[in-house]
Amino acid sequence: MECVSDKLGRMNRAVNDRPGEARGSVDKALDVLTALVRPDGPHRLAEIARQTGLAKPTVHRMLQTMTESGFAVGEGGSYHVGPRLLGLAAAALAGSRETRFTGPVLAELQRRTGHTVHYAVRHGRCAVYVEKVEPDQAYRMTSRVGGEVPLYCTAVGRAMLARLPEAEVAAVLDTEPLPARTPHTLTDPARIRAALSEVDERGYLVEDEQNEPHVRCVAAPVVDGLGQVAGAISVSGLTFTLTTESVPVLGPLVADAAARVSAALASGPVRLVGGDA
Repeated sequence: MECVSDKLGRMNRAVNDRPGEARGSVDKALDVLTALVRPDGPHRLAEIARQTGLAKPTVHRMLQTMTESGFAVGEGGSYHVGPRLLGLAAAALAGSRETRFTGPVLAELQRRTGHTVHYAVRHGRCAVYVEKVEPDQAYRMTSRVGGEVPLYCTAVGRAMLARLPEAEVAAVLDTEPLPARTPHTLTDPARIRAALSEVDERGYLVEDEQNEPHVRCVAAPVVDGLGQVAGAISVSGLTFTLTTESVPVLGPLVADAAARVSAALASGPVRLVGGDA
């Protein structure tokens, strides 16, 4: 199952490569930017061309323009994110009403639990990590700010699904097969719906190695003043550090953090960043 941004990238290319299509250049440039910010950079031109499905000369021209304007940096035939793009991203996060509330709460939750803490928002069928607070330890979770993960098999995703209208849940779970990302992934929509009920019963839910092997996550939904999903907060760790025995202690802490952010947002509705209209 693909996240919406990946599908839209190919759809845009299929539609906008037609002669005379006014939005083609903009959509192609966005595809190149999306490829540029993927992890494990810097990226070779050929790699970006492959990821976007665009011709190398087209990608090269766009990267040259981005480099000249500060959105990309080219070094030795490879490219990575430029200072202007980093500045825009930082300004967007700093100006977000949600992150003004979540930052201190996430930092406190990390201190209290000792585990990696995330805040994610919905983007179609996926959750996007917009904040991450890590402990001072030798290993790091593979998640990254800006990274997308499916809703159906992650704790943050299911926490948001648990507070969505049934029609939107059905659009995620019932319209196409749900691939198993690990041997433990639930792919039966009925079983996933049963897992969502944990939020009503306990205020949080647990995901055990269903998105990544050896990783356990505990998450709770964040809602705005109208009861609409704004995002989800989670703690994540390797299964030998975030043990099943620790879940009854960690779960209420996550639920309390989500409730505090929800209360702070209750003064008005929050626009879902990248969510479906």
